[in-house]
Amino acid sequence: MMAAAKERGKGVSSLLNFVDNISKWTGRVVSFLIVALTFLICLEVVARYLLNRPTIWVHETSAMLMGAYIIFGGAYTLYTGGHVNMDVVYGRLLPKNKALIDVITFWFFLLFCGGLLWMGGDSAWRALRNLEHSGSLWNPPIYPFKLILPTGVFLLLLQGLAKFVRDAITVVKGGYDEH
Repeated sequence: MMAAAKERGKGVSSLLNFVDNISKWTGRVVSFLIVALTFLICLEVVARYLLNRPTIWVHETSAMLMGAYIIFGGAYTLYTGGHVNMDVVYGRLLPKNKALIDVITFWFFLLFCGGLLWMGGDSAWRALRNLEHSGSLWNPPIYPFKLILPTGVFLLLLQGLAKFVRDAITVVKGGYDEH
């Protein structure tokens, strides 16, 4: 009986580590969007102020890249503990009490992610179905970028579920051990 519980624990740990690895990999890949964004902004500054030839596409492209960076970076930020907490109070709590607060507030997180997934997914589906374009002078397709929201929120939700499981184990057992 004890061996079966240990095996289940290893399976849960493996699954949680798999979710963590997805978040780490996504965060590392998406971090390079900042390099592209910096390059585009510098290009626009040179084109506009040195060459007196502003572009019609850099502003929209940089907004899309920044949106992708923010949305896809959410799961990585949750994985690294970078989201905002009330550290004045939260930082002074014992790990078990922090985990209890996180288990309680998880349900708000779930509602938030569920709403974003539902509404973002609906918007992305409509944009994809209609092959939506921006309507600007440049008029790029925006349906690929609208697909980013539900995808990024899904990754955030996965990482949130992994955190919830760890927090629940911490509340019940007094701590979470990877092994």
